Amino acid sequence: MLLNQLIHPEISAILAASGHHSTILIADGNYPALNKRGPHAKLVSMNLSPGLITCNQALQALLSAVPVEAAMTMQTETEGPYALDGDPPVWDDYRKSLAAAGSEVVLQPLEKWAFYDQVITPDHVLTIQTGDQQRYANLLLNIGVRMD
Repeated sequence: MLLNQLIHPEISAILAASGHHSTILIADGNYPALNKRGPHAKLVSMNLSPGLITCNQALQALLSAVPVEAAMTMQTETEGPYALDGDPPVWDDYRKSLAAAGSEVVLQPLEKWAFYDQVITPDHVLTIQTGDQQRYANLLLNIGVRMD
C-alpha cells in the first residue's frame, strides 16, 4: 500500500514517467481542459460533481508525491464580470498547503494568455480536471528535483 496521499493509479503512473521541469495543471471546473493542454499531456477527469474535488485537494495529494519548484496561477482580472479586488481566497489555501508540505515556493500570477501559453508546451504532462467552482483556481506546477 502506498504511504503518500496520492493513490490514483493513472496520475501516479504519469508522475513516475515525468521528470524535472515537467508541468502539471490542476484545472478548475471552468478550465477548457480539452483544448488548452500540451501535445503530450494526459487529461484525468476528477470532476465528480460541482466542488468535488477541489484544486487544493489535488494540490495536497500531489505535494505528498512529487517535489514542486514553481507554482503559477492565472492573474485575476481587474475589470469586467470576473474581476476581483485582491487575491482570490483559493490562493491562500494554496499558500497554506505549500507551507504545510515544507515548500518555500511562492505563487507566480501570470496574465491569462501567458498562463495558457505556459500550459500548452511539450513539457505539460498532466491536467487534473477538478470540479472546483472558485474563480482563478487554476494552478500550474513545475516538478522539481528529489534532493534526498
